[in-house]
Amino acid sequence: MKLLQIDSSILGEHSASRALTRGIVDSWRAAVPDLEVEYRDLGAEPLPHLSSSSLARADAVEASRADRALEDFLAADVIVIGAPMYNFTIPSQLKAWIDRIAVAGKTFRYTDEGPVGLAGGKRVIIALSRGGFYGAAAPGEYVETYLRHVLAFLGIEKLTFVRAEGLAVSPAHREQGLQEALAAASATPGLAQAA
Repeated sequence: MKLLQIDSSILGEHSASRALTRGIVDSWRAAVPDLEVEYRDLGAEPLPHLSSSSLARADAVEASRADRALEDFLAADVIVIGAPMYNFTIPSQLKAWIDRIAVAGKTFRYTDEGPVGLAGGKRVIIALSRGGFYGAAAPGEYVETYLRHVLAFLGIEKLTFVRAEGLAVSPAHREQGLQEALAAASATPGLAQAA
């Protein structure tokens, strides 16, 4: 079984979403002894944002990195994504990665009846961290809603969110939010079926 771990926070070791992705991946490693883990740090090594030269594949290095991002995504059975909320949405580094995996003919296709996702069968776990508190469909919450939509567009139905909230309210809230999310991370759905 192959697991792809994506971190997108720019905060390095101070990142809550990175702590969550580590916890999730550690749980999967414990449950699946022969698990292969591929790691991508979009904060340290961001993909360039899409441009006309990106689409024209004018830069061979950039094209190779884009191909690798897509190949890693397609090869993975499980994908763990660290998604902190920055100004109400995902980091631009994560958006650049999504732009490399949302490829017509590879992860989705258009039909007379509408788009069809081609990346079904994967399990995706999102480690979501937010400074404030956001309920379902809360105003200003565009991380979870966006990721649910784009991943469903690609055909992914097995989607789990592990949320750490209130991290910027106070040090006590941060600690409590992280501990609750890490406890939830160790019990992410799919581990029982994977073992």
